[in-house]
Amino acid sequence: MRGPIAPPQVPLSISRAESFVDLVQDSAERLERRWPQLSGVDFTVLEVPTSGLGGPGSGGGPDGHGGADGWDGESVPLGRFIAARGDTPDRIVIYRRPVEIRAKNRDERALLVHEVVVEQVAELLGLAPESVDPRYGQE
Repeated sequence: MRGPIAPPQVPLSISRAESFVDLVQDSAERLERRWPQLSGVDFTVLEVPTSGLGGPGSGGGPDGHGGADGWDGESVPLGRFIAARGDTPDRIVIYRRPVEIRAKNRDERALLVHEVVVEQVAELLGLAPESVDPRYGQE
């Protein structure tokens, strides 16, 4: 007999990447209930940050340092806030592989994802992470 091991609605059929996206969306929705202005923010998951050589014309960031996503190539970021430009809304990017490497199990991964989302939302709102989510750092 050939076919899927489990039906599509069973968690076995959800990939790690899909599960990670679900964690990010859960955190975003949790914060949107407290901060309605986040409804227009695009929460995105990328596998890893990219690096690039800084400097004008080399694909560096707007300040001439780092890659297109602002990574300086020295420390690996877990997430990033990108301010709105033109028709593009504010965006919060969470990097899946760096987060997964730092978490030992699903519970740790869920907690770390939420902390990274809170930190990036705090940057967006210009607040301390503890103001964005009073449980930040306590779980």
